[in-house]
Amino acid sequence: MIATQKPIEIRKVTESRIHQVDWDNLGFGHVFSDHMLVMEYHNGEWGAPVIQPYGPLHFSPAISSLHYGQAIFEGMKAFRNTDNEVFIFRPEENAKRMNHSAERLCMPTLPEDVFVHCVEQLISLDRNWVPTLDGEALYIRPHMFAIDEYVGVKPSDSYMFVVFTSPVGSYYTSELKVKIEHHYSRASHGGTGSAKAAGNYAAALLPTKKAQDEGYNQLLWTDAESHEYLEESGTMNVMFRKGNTIMTPQLSDSILSGITRDSILQVARDWGYVVVEKRIAVTELIEGLRSGEINEAFGAGTAATIAPIRTICLDGEDFNLNEYSTWEFAPKVALYLDRVKRGRENDTHNWNHVV
Repeated sequence: MIATQKPIEIRKVTESRIHQVDWDNLGFGHVFSDHMLVMEYHNGEWGAPVIQPYGPLHFSPAISSLHYGQAIFEGMKAFRNTDNEVFIFRPEENAKRMNHSAERLCMPTLPEDVFVHCVEQLISLDRNWVPTLDGEALYIRPHMFAIDEYVGVKPSDSYMFVVFTSPVGSYYTSELKVKIEHHYSRASHGGTGSAKAAGNYAAALLPTKKAQDEGYNQLLWTDAESHEYLEESGTMNVMFRKGNTIMTPQLSDSILSGITRDSILQVARDWGYVVVEKRIAVTELIEGLRSGEINEAFGAGTAATIAPIRTICLDGEDFNLNEYSTWEFAPKVALYLDRVKRGRENDTHNWNHVV
């Protein structure tokens, strides 16, 4: 394994593309920064990382990740404060989760300090790409995939770890309409649902498209065995407020352990809310919506932080919550976390990693 103090080779671009960016219309995930980091794994060990100009990667059509799905990724963000300092939010947790994903997909792990160091050095080089406006950030995408040129079914012996970044605006720009899914499944027990595996997202595309064709933004996934219990919302964890209680499905091997999820629950506890992590039945949710006891429903994830859910559909019947602006918890925690990430609020849990 490599050590963090081993120098990273840096090959800078001859001319930055930053002046070509329309900073008033960033959108999400379409603009990429000048550089990327690449590191390869061969013969049982990681080689030296290289930071090089962002661009195409060249490999054989026979690499095993294209055929058997050994591919994992992470999603992170960097923020800038008013003193022009740059922070990465909780990168150590992304390092831990990526290793969990790697172990589940029979891929090599990466020492957590190496992961953080690689990300930090890339962000340091491209720090001018970190946006300054509220609602914007530098999205960071570490990913790893198998590169053996072999079409037999077995774990690859060689892998590539790549990190690139993208200045982004808001992921969702309006309150969401979601549909409770009780036919298709995102993940099953014993599967790869708790890993951030590329294949999990591929499996979700068709049912999500079907819901979008019906006028909904996303799905509210249920368990694969009975479709009686809630799991995630789209690509996010899901939470509900019921009076002074914040409820969310308890983690399992079919639910991704979200870093935003964990952060929100910690803040909720700090603020005196009762946090309940349990199996939440669809019937319990619908009863709470009918009675008005469920006051808020929202997705929680890196891309959106908080994605308010205004409408929840079950079997063709829509249940509406009050407008997001009237909510008590979600808007407050969204603003608080944003202020922490931008150095405007006391970072009591030491979540920010200064670049």
